[in-house]
Amino acid sequence: MALKQLILSKKIQAKRSELDTVLSEIEPLNDKKTELEQAIEEAETTEEVTAVEESSEELQKDLDDKQAEIDSLNEEIAELENQLEAINNKKDEPKEGEKRNMLKGKEKEQELRGGISAYIRAKGDWNSLSSETRAQFTTVEGGALIPEEVHPIKDTSDEIFDLTKYINVVKVNRASGKYPIYKHSNGVMVTVEELAKNPELAVPTFDDVTFDVSTYRGYIPVSQEVIDDADFDVTGLIAEEIELQEIRTKNNQVIAAFKAMPAKTVSGLDEIKTMFNTSISKKFSNVKAFVSASLYNELDLMKDTEGRYLLQPSVISPTGKVLFGKDVIVIDDDVIGSAEGDLVGFFGDSKAAITLFDRKKNSVKWVDHDIYGQLLAGFTRFSVNIVDTGAGFYVTYTPPVAGA
Repeated sequence: MALKQLILSKKIQAKRSELDTVLSEIEPLNDKKTELEQAIEEAETTEEVTAVEESSEELQKDLDDKQAEIDSLNEEIAELENQLEAINNKKDEPKEGEKRNMLKGKEKEQELRGGISAYIRAKGDWNSLSSETRAQFTTVEGGALIPEEVHPIKDTSDEIFDLTKYINVVKVNRASGKYPIYKHSNGVMVTVEELAKNPELAVPTFDDVTFDVSTYRGYIPVSQEVIDDADFDVTGLIAEEIELQEIRTKNNQVIAAFKAMPAKTVSGLDEIKTMFNTSISKKFSNVKAFVSASLYNELDLMKDTEGRYLLQPSVISPTGKVLFGKDVIVIDDDVIGSAEGDLVGFFGDSKAAITLFDRKKNSVKWVDHDIYGQLLAGFTRFSVNIVDTGAGFYVTYTPPVAGA
């Protein structure tokens, strides 16, 4: 925060403190006013009325003085807040150089959109495009690259379930390679006398995880007629569809990684609690429960000996519920399991267990189809790897036998 803003904030804070003091001082005066009103009601002689009148005049003067202080402080606070808001608004305005960069960025994005749109309308016929148009976008494996600068028509990331926000994501610039994953050591620091030789410390362990980025393809449901006749942003429409398909595809691969984690069978709530307490190392600090809808329902109906539901409300958990202090994320039965009614889930630290290597090279390309001739396809490139099998379990839950 700039110095001027800090000073104004402190002044506002001080004035509000003064206002609180005056407001606290006016409360006993109002109480006294109530007492005088009661005294007037009970007064029976002229002398009693006169005595109350003198006290009320003095009280009214005190009340008027306090109200004047309150009005004055409110005006001063409002003026200071206006000054602070004016400074903040001025700070948020882009400078001239920033405006030029923003304009250039917008022009660059329009060029990218125009070039990609021309490629799509030409059905991938490079020869029909001018050299100027071809220079407006990048090609990837014979298709047109959809760069990150080209945003979808609307942000869809919050509209569908996205599991990648629960795992580690690493951007890579090549299709395959090795990536070092740090493993926590059990080492501790030791006391060293001054000038003494450095003691032997625990050496951090790095495991090289081999990744091999795969290319995933999905058809974009847009007809040639729509492309030919569109008077809207075709590139934005296609970028949005690719983003939706990309999220769903990554979700599927993350689920596959969940299912490939060490298997564990538990029965009853006590065994779930024991798993949290003893089977998952305390070095994993971000443990969650990704459960099927049926397993969530099973847990949601459980009560303790006093009749209270064990799944507790939480304003910060995605589902609004926590189990033994762990966030609970609900996934459809046939997604995290294989069929309706499956009582399964991943319990563990998903960010430590799984890494997504993201090539971030989304592209579009016209491809041959044996029935429809040619269809526009979207491509995305990434790899999902298990990097630590000790970070959790793929759990199958069995309800305890009644009376057992």
